[in-house]
Amino acid sequence: MHPKYWAGTMPDKLAIVMATSGETVSYGELDARSNRLAHLLRGRGIATGDTIAVLMENHARFFEIFWAAQRAGLYFTPVSWRLKAEEAAYILENSGAKALFVTPRQGDLAVASCVRAGTPMRIAVAGTIAGFDSYEAKTASMPSTPIADESLGRDMLYSSGTTGRPKGIRNALPDGEVTTIPPVMAFMSRLYGFDDTTVFLTPTPTYHAAGLRYGMVAGHAGSTNIVMESFDPETALQLIEKYRVTHFGAVPTLFVRLLRLPPKTRRRYDLASLRMILHGTGPCGRATKQAMIDWLGPILYENYGGTEGNGLCAIDSEEWLSHPGSVGKALVGKIHIVAADGHEVPEGEEGLVYFEGGPRFEYHGDPEKTRQAYSTEGWSTLGDIGYLDGDGYLYLTDRQSHTIISGGVNIYPQEAENLLLSHPEVLDAAVFGVPNEELGEEVKAVVHPVDMSRAAPALARELIEYCRERLSHLKCPRSIDFSDDLPRHETGKIYKRLLKQRYAEAHAARHRPGAQAGAFEK
Repeated sequence: MHPKYWAGTMPDKLAIVMATSGETVSYGELDARSNRLAHLLRGRGIATGDTIAVLMENHARFFEIFWAAQRAGLYFTPVSWRLKAEEAAYILENSGAKALFVTPRQGDLAVASCVRAGTPMRIAVAGTIAGFDSYEAKTASMPSTPIADESLGRDMLYSSGTTGRPKGIRNALPDGEVTTIPPVMAFMSRLYGFDDTTVFLTPTPTYHAAGLRYGMVAGHAGSTNIVMESFDPETALQLIEKYRVTHFGAVPTLFVRLLRLPPKTRRRYDLASLRMILHGTGPCGRATKQAMIDWLGPILYENYGGTEGNGLCAIDSEEWLSHPGSVGKALVGKIHIVAADGHEVPEGEEGLVYFEGGPRFEYHGDPEKTRQAYSTEGWSTLGDIGYLDGDGYLYLTDRQSHTIISGGVNIYPQEAENLLLSHPEVLDAAVFGVPNEELGEEVKAVVHPVDMSRAAPALARELIEYCRERLSHLKCPRSIDFSDDLPRHETGKIYKRLLKQRYAEAHAARHRPGAQAGAFEK
């Protein structure tokens, strides 16, 4: 189905509910407003195959703008409001965005990035920004009926840039009527049981693939999408009870925050309506996932894939309990595990994870990165390290780009990171490699403790010993620093390049002529 269908059959059915403000958008309003914007875009010369971008916090207008692009044959590029002006400008310029839609809250970033990128059409949503047209004023006089040349658009998303500059995935526009459900959306809808009785809770940023694409699935299915402006763990439980939420799309860092709530608080709310908790986008520690299942039952459904869409694995709770730590079997594509020398390895051995037979993708404007993502056999990789067990279940151990090489040995830090997150005094943690004169790199951890007053050498020693009791000493942090401001993306991914850069710069400064030796700076 499509919002157009639901607008015709259930025009008053709520499509979007904003959790904090309470603002709602019905399917009738969603259809009419997306039609008006499609007319405005055509009138400004934005044609099939062009790109528009959005720089907004979670907002009621977000999906109206997306569905306008979807029915006008446009590429839709959400831009993270957490970026710096230069980073946002790079995405606007690289994507070729002809228009940028922005809320006043992101106005300073938008103005700076538009100036750098030269974006021609600039629209302010729900407020005013100097030099920007008003979304509401410009669309008010437009027809609420479809444009004459409706055609299918699609998202053009960029990687989170946690390990380098964001990469844009721009694939060919799909064929068919605008009401055609893209195959991946239809697949996800069937897999997770989305329909017009579904109430979906979105606690994550809609500019990210998970927040956007689950919202797209909900729109096709006639579901109601409850969108949180920002995540708060107890508020999420309140919303589940209030709206009888059936599906909850989360990331592992949100699980940690939910589990940190006092047991009395967690028991306070009626969560019986929940049928599914969907998660992916980042690694979930075994202890964290087991605790969630123990609390809410076997309703966690995990998937592994990427914005690139080249393959997909999925696993339900029952399968996970018999294969703990797995991200499931391949549902799209066939998995191959490949060693550094290019040869496939047997089950149980780690290597780079490749998908065979999945949809092809390209990194926009970067043929070299595209080439590096493919093997000579034509298999594609997202850069993750993992292994297969005897039953064909995939286990991820880390990102290739996160590998620590210490004394010539490859160390994958995700295992130690997950272990630290299982400690009751740890709220967040990052494990990565820092320079070491003798070994090349050594294992370092930066921890956000539950109680910052406990951030002291005694806790660092306790955490290191906690790891060493459960892991090979080689994999454990040799030192731990504390911080209450880890650069973590809302999807759960740590910006390790920023942490590594910070410590590398401190190391270089200490080794300049005349510098004093000392510990790494925090």
